[in-house]
Amino acid sequence: MEAASTAAAASGRPEAPSLRAARRRYGELVIRGFLVLAALISLLTTTGIVYALLKETVVFFGDVGVRDYLFGTKWSPLFEPGSFGVLPLIAGTFATTAIALVVAIPLGLGAAVYLSEYARPRVRKTLKPILELLAGIPTIVFGYFALTFFTPEILRGFFNLHVSIFNALAAGIIIGFLIIPIVASISEDSMRSVPQALREGAFGLGASKLQVTVRVVFPAALSGIVASVVLAMSRAVGETMVVLIAGGQQPQWGVDVGKSMETLTAFIAATAKGDAPTGSIEYKTLFAVGTTLFVITLVINMISIRFVRKYRQVYE
Repeated sequence: MEAASTAAAASGRPEAPSLRAARRRYGELVIRGFLVLAALISLLTTTGIVYALLKETVVFFGDVGVRDYLFGTKWSPLFEPGSFGVLPLIAGTFATTAIALVVAIPLGLGAAVYLSEYARPRVRKTLKPILELLAGIPTIVFGYFALTFFTPEILRGFFNLHVSIFNALAAGIIIGFLIIPIVASISEDSMRSVPQALREGAFGLGASKLQVTVRVVFPAALSGIVASVVLAMSRAVGETMVVLIAGGQQPQWGVDVGKSMETLTAFIAATAKGDAPTGSIEYKTLFAVGTTLFVITLVINMISIRFVRKYRQVYE
């Protein structure tokens, strides 16, 4: 057998199919091992993050009661005596997120409908990259734009609104513009994935372009559209620089978006500068707030996954 292989190599004949199959299987095993390693690294990274958060959070709740933290309406952990009611931070987070969604959902879905159903191919190829370019602008640029131009020139000057220089309204609106590409791009991809046969069938029954879009394409792509909205919501909840620069750092328990409000991410960014001594209550507060943000984002994504699975439509 060995002599035959040597003779085949010397004569220049191709290797036997069994040898090529063995090498191919070896290559597949290497690729599979790499993919498994990548998945394990992701899992271990997530586990490490959760462990790091919970380790200090448990110690924090040993010093500060869970009830005082979750239901308190005053947040001043850096002063003596400290108050650790996280509701003002949660209120600021959801206020800016709600404003952002009010801006992003209609504009993003409108852009998605136009690009998917009305725009010509050449126009679509031009406009979609321009729209997605918004996602590549650094968020600190959006923050200073909101602080130096949008609030004084648009809110105060054009609309004549009585808002403070740092306010949740400007921060929320600018975050809305920031997440428009997420809603528009994913929703447009979902609408374009709807089979053309559904459109042609509706047109054959006498439906107009608007009726086909609203009653056929939109419901068929609902799962993808909802996924885009939830992903944009998660992005808005986790936004840091815009709310830190434009929203201010004055936590308040209320709905006055014309005043300064502090969010969960803004507190973390403002406090995690090395001023809080390791092991102090201020240091542990960072982990407690981070855990709260993690749980909120996790719940949003779990609701999204369940909704998408329930209403997802598969076409063959």
